[in-house]
Amino acid sequence: MTTFTQEAPKTASEQVAHQTVFPILIALSFTHLLNDTLQSLIPAIYPLVRNSLKLNFTQIGLITLTFQMSASILQPLVGLYTDKKPQPFSLAVGMAFTLLGLICLSLSHSLPMVLVSVALVGIGSSVFHPEASRLAHMASGGKHGMAQSLFQVGGNAGSSLGPLLAALIIVPFGQFHVIWFSLLALLAIFVMVYIGKWYKGNTHRIKPKKAVQHHLQQPSLPRTRVIVSLGILLMLIFSKYFYMASMTNYYTFYLIDRFGVSIQRSQVYLFIFLFSVAAGTFFGGPLGDRIGRKYVIWISILGAAPFALLLPYANLFWTAILSVFIGVILSSAFSAILVYAQELVPGKVGMIAGLFFGLAFGMAGVASALLGKLADATSIGYVYQVCSFLPLIGLLTGFLPNLEKKEKR
Repeated sequence: MTTFTQEAPKTASEQVAHQTVFPILIALSFTHLLNDTLQSLIPAIYPLVRNSLKLNFTQIGLITLTFQMSASILQPLVGLYTDKKPQPFSLAVGMAFTLLGLICLSLSHSLPMVLVSVALVGIGSSVFHPEASRLAHMASGGKHGMAQSLFQVGGNAGSSLGPLLAALIIVPFGQFHVIWFSLLALLAIFVMVYIGKWYKGNTHRIKPKKAVQHHLQQPSLPRTRVIVSLGILLMLIFSKYFYMASMTNYYTFYLIDRFGVSIQRSQVYLFIFLFSVAAGTFFGGPLGDRIGRKYVIWISILGAAPFALLLPYANLFWTAILSVFIGVILSSAFSAILVYAQELVPGKVGMIAGLFFGLAFGMAGVASALLGKLADATSIGYVYQVCSFLPLIGLLTGFLPNLEKKEKR
């Protein structure tokens, strides 16, 4: 039995809206790579600024909290506003804030100046992520999981490059050399202007999705079930990003403290972990398109638990191996979670993207501050013992409805 009559698209704009625009998706992934490379310089230089400014772990956590909160609070508002009034060149404006933040960071010689600098970078991120995610949705041609994964893999690849570039350029030559990365920000602005021109000329892609596609695909779930499901997804984001915060912000300190490796060598291990995160992100979205997003969420959150539980007790070699498994498995979740949430609330692509990106950044910031405080009160090793239980929250996935089955009925 069918619930609607299938028709051929009646207008050229509707037909175009179902075509995947790979040049734009690749350009978005590339700008995401540049954006997150620049962002990842912040935690990558923590060992350097900790020594030069005589900071403790609590103050390191405060830097991350400032960056992540400035990157998170505005995101849902940006997404909600651009759902109603698209802003084609907002990506370039956001990157201009990041450029200013990098220049200030290269010249910062006090904790307050560092906080102002990272806040500016965070504002740039808060503009970039919801709008770029919505653009990926527009250019997907209906392949939402694939588009989000392609977009996300650029960001995660950039996050992995930051520590490596910091080890090669900033750690040997000093904090001022952060200013050289402003060239990457200028390159990103150039590409974002190109994307903005395409966006301005293709706003017709938004209307067919809202009027046709989401109407046909909307699962008939009660409002209460939708709210509960969103709450579960937010708990899964909490689990993922609390654990990820322990790795991205304190992994180098953990390796230095437990195994006595050098700062530069610790950055290489961080690069290995973050590169595995990028690899895992690439597979999560397309796999969700094929087997269902709920199953990918199951695998990616709960599947990381055995490796996370073993990591605090492993030697250096096995710590590196386990970090790769954790990175690959855990990172496949976000694209699936984001597209699943967008299917729960059709027609609010920008708002949902802003909410989930914002929460991810906010959770990472709060986690970093709390974990820094815990590390000062106990030890960095104890932090990893506590965090190893977080992936078990993935058991909540069992309470999510199976949207794919509902759509087939």
